Amino acid sequence: MQDSILTCDVAAGVAVLTMNRPEKLNPLSDAMLAALEAQLAAIAADAAVRVVVLRGAGKAFCAGHDLREMQAGRAAPDAGAAYFADLFDRCGAVMQMIPAMPQPVIAQVHGIATAAGCQLVASCDMAVAAEGTRFGVNGVNIGLFCSTPMVALTRNLARKQAFEMLVTGDFITAERAREVGLINRVVPEGELEAATQALAAQVAGKLGAAVRIGKRAFYDQIAMNLSDAYAHTGAVMVENMLLSDTDEGIRAFLEKRPPGWTQQG
Repeated sequence: MQDSILTCDVAAGVAVLTMNRPEKLNPLSDAMLAALEAQLAAIAADAAVRVVVLRGAGKAFCAGHDLREMQAGRAAPDAGAAYFADLFDRCGAVMQMIPAMPQPVIAQVHGIATAAGCQLVASCDMAVAAEGTRFGVNGVNIGLFCSTPMVALTRNLARKQAFEMLVTGDFITAERAREVGLINRVVPEGELEAATQALAAQVAGKLGAAVRIGKRAFYDQIAMNLSDAYAHTGAVMVENMLLSDTDEGIRAFLEKRPPGWTQQG
């Protein structure tokens, strides 16, 4: 339903998730987090979906947590301690779902991506942003250090750049975000959807089984030391090589013809 807080449209192996609360700049409210968790879980189990695009409706990608909702949590007898702990746990779980999904997830970013919204961009596998987009982890400006967004941010950016953003609350431009590794590409605003769809289609055209194997290995090896990473990825390469579609892909390359993939396995 197009009036849903989170819409999902699937075509040609690409699922487009749209955070649909534009009047509030698509905050990661309790309802939005629940919707994202349910939809990401459903997509992860859908072999027909090969790539996911995550975007925001209206004039912004995502402005982070819903501060009014958070403040309402203070009415509890414990001043909100249990609610806040649960909120950040739920948000962290959603962020961890994205790299754990078998499909690559591309953030399509415009307007602003702030605090947990910037965390969401950093959690995605790739990101394309419109010129003029601003990124920030600006909670420190209102007295709340963005400690949970820091987890994703420090796994994308150089340490000093990440700390500067966290401790100053300053925004960075899309061009700077690309320079420091937060996003992949910057395009004119009018070309954002087309450019993101082109990237998604390019990835969707690869052998799905190989991409799933590769994405899993990508995140697994990052957490390992060098020798363990090589041992692990060597075993992954064996797994990949034994796929019948990989055999077909290599034969097709050697025979100078398009591969006849079954996209199974």
